[in-house]
Amino acid sequence: MMRDTEKLLLEFAQQNSKIRVVLLNGSRANPLIAEDDYQDYDILFIVEDIDSFKNDDSWRSFLGTPILQQLPDTMTLGNEDNQNRLSFAYLMIFEDGSRIDLTLFPVEKFHSHFKIDSLTQVLLDKDNFFVDSFESNDCDYHIQKPTEIEFLEVSNEFWWVSTYVVKGLLRKEITYAKDMMETVCRPMFMKMIEWNIGIEHDFSISFGKSGKNIQKLLPTEDYINVLKTYSDANLKANWEALLSMATYFSKLQTKISLKLNFKQNFFETHQGLHYLNKHKPLDL
Repeated sequence: MMRDTEKLLLEFAQQNSKIRVVLLNGSRANPLIAEDDYQDYDILFIVEDIDSFKNDDSWRSFLGTPILQQLPDTMTLGNEDNQNRLSFAYLMIFEDGSRIDLTLFPVEKFHSHFKIDSLTQVLLDKDNFFVDSFESNDCDYHIQKPTEIEFLEVSNEFWWVSTYVVKGLLRKEITYAKDMMETVCRPMFMKMIEWNIGIEHDFSISFGKSGKNIQKLLPTEDYINVLKTYSDANLKANWEALLSMATYFSKLQTKISLKLNFKQNFFETHQGLHYLNKHKPLDL
């Protein structure tokens, strides 16, 4: 069933001769995800004369006035590599709560540079670029099986940086400790959870952005163990979260190494746990 926002975008594209293709990407193109009011409309316009759209964006008026927007391709933030991107994106949210991520891509670069995402529905194709039919699916986002090197390096990164968290907590430098835990240890921890889930599902399932699917994918007890690794700014609570994370991480290490027949650095794991327990407060 055509949604109102899709219908609006499609009608505009049909009337504009420069827009040759309209694609729907993302979660709204995923048949495995139930729709809700908070999903973005990830829309791609493949267009002729892309500069005419970029130089005068009054054409966007058919959507209404965004209450917030971002034009990431015009920003320095996030573009430090200074690469010239072919596409151009408009990220918009409107008063009614609808969110549209609208990206332009030059039609002349379609055959040489365009890579279709597995989560794609073709809404409009004026030039029959997509003559072969396909069903939108999430295979591009399935958990990837790690190599042994990846497994060992993620393990090492976690245990090494966990000592920085300990240092911050001992000094009562809570912002430093939380930064080390959340920006370095947390991604390694989540990667290990992701691989474990991948093993259980033969690496044919999506973890979701930031692990948003784990409540559905983990047994209740394991999900509770994950939640125990999140804390507030309380010093003792952060110690408890770190110890919970390290304990669960070590169990995942062993499980994954056995399932995938990987080597595990047991000395490193033992010393990492020993270091944490040696320096933890006496009341823990």
